[in-house]
Amino acid sequence: MDIGTYGYPTPAVKKIESYYDVPEGVDIRGRYDAEFAKILTKDALKFVADLQREFRNHIKYALECRREAKKKYNEGALPEFDPATRYIREQEWVCAPVPPAVADRKVEITGPVDRKMVINALNSGAKVFMADFEDALSPGWENLMRGQVNLKDAVAGTISLHDKARNRVYKLNDQTAKLFVRPRGWHLPEAHILIDGEPATGCLVDFGLYFYHSYSAFRRTQGAGFGPFFYLPKMEHSREAKIWNSVFEKAEDVVGIERGSIRATVLIETLPAVFQMNEILYELKEHSVGLNCGRWDYIFSYVKTFQAHPDRLLPDRVQVGMTQHFMKSYSDLLIRTCHRRGVHAMGGMAAQIPIKDDPVANEAALELVRKDKLREVKAGHDGTWAAHPGLIPACMEIFNNNMGNASNQIDTVKREDAANLTEQDLLQIPIGTRTMEGLRLNTRVGIQYLAAWLSGSGCVPLYNLMEDAATAEISRVQNWQWLKYGVELDEDGLGEKVNKDLFDRVVEEEMARIEKEVGTVKFEKGMYKAACKIFTRQCTSPTLDDFLTLDAYNYIVVHHAKEGPVKALN
Repeated sequence: MDIGTYGYPTPAVKKIESYYDVPEGVDIRGRYDAEFAKILTKDALKFVADLQREFRNHIKYALECRREAKKKYNEGALPEFDPATRYIREQEWVCAPVPPAVADRKVEITGPVDRKMVINALNSGAKVFMADFEDALSPGWENLMRGQVNLKDAVAGTISLHDKARNRVYKLNDQTAKLFVRPRGWHLPEAHILIDGEPATGCLVDFGLYFYHSYSAFRRTQGAGFGPFFYLPKMEHSREAKIWNSVFEKAEDVVGIERGSIRATVLIETLPAVFQMNEILYELKEHSVGLNCGRWDYIFSYVKTFQAHPDRLLPDRVQVGMTQHFMKSYSDLLIRTCHRRGVHAMGGMAAQIPIKDDPVANEAALELVRKDKLREVKAGHDGTWAAHPGLIPACMEIFNNNMGNASNQIDTVKREDAANLTEQDLLQIPIGTRTMEGLRLNTRVGIQYLAAWLSGSGCVPLYNLMEDAATAEISRVQNWQWLKYGVELDEDGLGEKVNKDLFDRVVEEEMARIEKEVGTVKFEKGMYKAACKIFTRQCTSPTLDDFLTLDAYNYIVVHHAKEGPVKALN
């Protein structure tokens, strides 16, 4: 693998046998496949290219604004409600009425867009399946394009899979969950598709290809005249929501469907965004179906936002739950904001997965899920997320028992008490301890997740939890913060300070533990050593990278050239 100018690997280049029919200014560097060619049609690519050309400067400006905000926080400023948009927060207005097809969203299942997952999730008994091109997917070319094929087939109702090993055929039931799609965040490029010589914006590729091929069938079969439906990740400011709203309007106009057909739920999963919830809904007013508590990314964002604030160090990540004051305040304010504006307030992820070989541990895990979901429904959330089909009955039972026949709580639980929440409530420093086991778990989870991600899996079961990029991000930034400020450990590491020598020892010991847990054969065949290098470099870097996946993405890009030499991957 060659190393490029900035120390990142340059993409491997392989020779192409066939090539896609592309419009002017578009160059596809991903592998040719006849199935992918049905997605990457000339008209669909023109649609994506038009979106890219119209909005790329707006996107660049929004990302520059993020960098400016980070600079401000690193100089000591705190996130706050914007005085310039007070009128939006104080005026009485509502979003467009919720489409009847998605009035009831009590339990939503999430997962990547691989074929079996799509079928099982749509058949799971959940109200909604959020098909994920973002944190639950490793965004290699094959995963992305097969995901597009799978979603097109799912919306058409033709998706099936013959599992030869199990001699089983998977296909859709008559009743399925409603499909929402989560494209990537604004910051992620799509290096396999160049538009006017620049990598395309990942989310515009994800949105554009899916929308172009499926909007008509979706509105007929799933949306009852509305749709398609989306989840929008990683936003930090309402200006980013405004871009999405403009993208939706353009898409509706191009294909000739009514304004407000497309609907989206925004994940409030960055600390700056919690101060912008009214403004985000306002910008997406015609296209909104609510907000969601993306709590794992929110914790990651808390650390990232306060990376230069040594007085705001988090305790072990397992101690940062929704009962911490800053997390509870975020959830309560989200519910109040959404219901005041007439849209869904969605709860967070239950990441537990069934423990098949230990009934006692399995029941204890299920009880944790029940308690979490009971807290959510009593607080006023309209629905929640589950990572595994096995959790759906327990989650559904809690919401049904507490909501009766109602589809949601938008009109019944207003949470006026949350109107008094202040900036201090939303920023309150969490309480807890910082332990050696916390450092070890961060390291073990971070390396194993990244190894799987580099191997093509973005959704990874580890220690009875379903981990995605968000939990790996918490592990990375917390290690970085503890190292930077030489945190003194409590409990099992009492009095020991986190420094480079200690971290190197922990990494070595945890790598040995990983090898023991997964077995030497799998360890040697896997990407554990490469993952360890990337993870260690990120944890010990003088400056904190914004996203783990931006760095790691360079390792999974493979360019296929129409002609010329072949560079082999090492």
